[in-house]
Amino acid sequence: MATLYQTVIRPVVTEKTSAAYQTRGEYVFEVAPDAAKPAIRMAIEKLFGVKVTGVRTMNVRGKVRRMGKTSGARPNWKKAIVTLREGDKIEIFEG
Repeated sequence: MATLYQTVIRPVVTEKTSAAYQTRGEYVFEVAPDAAKPAIRMAIEKLFGVKVTGVRTMNVRGKVRRMGKTSGARPNWKKAIVTLREGDKIEIFEG
């Protein structure tokens, strides 16, 4: 079994995700490509001490980018949108 920090890689903080947690209480994380929803739920609950009510996941395809004459691709990654119980917050998104 992967550790908690291998399951949840980093929070995704953008304008769109900050609007989502302010209005709907949804937090977005980059997670391991092989992480399942129950593992993501358990990792978020243990890392941040909150109660998770829903987890939605999606695989994000890496974009093809051009650097001069050559082109390359950013890596594929997995995104998890986590909904928390009413009243729970994750402080790293608040700052």
